Amino acid sequence: MLTPVNKGETIRINNVFFDFAKATLQPESYPELDRVVEMMKLNNNFKIEIRGHTDNVGGEANNQTLSENRAQSVRNYIISKGINESRVTSIGFGESKPVSANTSEKGRQENRRVEFKVL
Repeated sequence: MLTPVNKGETIRINNVFFDFAKATLQPESYPELDRVVEMMKLNNNFKIEIRGHTDNVGGEANNQTLSENRAQSVRNYIISKGINESRVTSIGFGESKPVSANTSEKGRQENRRVEFKVL
């Protein structure tokens, strides 16, 4: 079941998986992303910004690039499912917006995430 979302709200997209240190989406990600596609098909006026985040392992510049590329991969998937590209933007934040401390594997895992913001 889809939960209503409001303009300006940022939603974490769970169960989005990539190859290690790459932006290649794993097929296990498709069901979750298909729910985002369905929400957009049901709400033709929705525009979203895909937001990629990393933990702090690795260099800051590499993490920035990785987050941008992962967000772009998610955007490309959504567009490939029939959503007009003008409705989906993407941005990467690298390690700059953690939601947990990067001092444990659990915290780092929480920081490696993809979200969308309703525009």
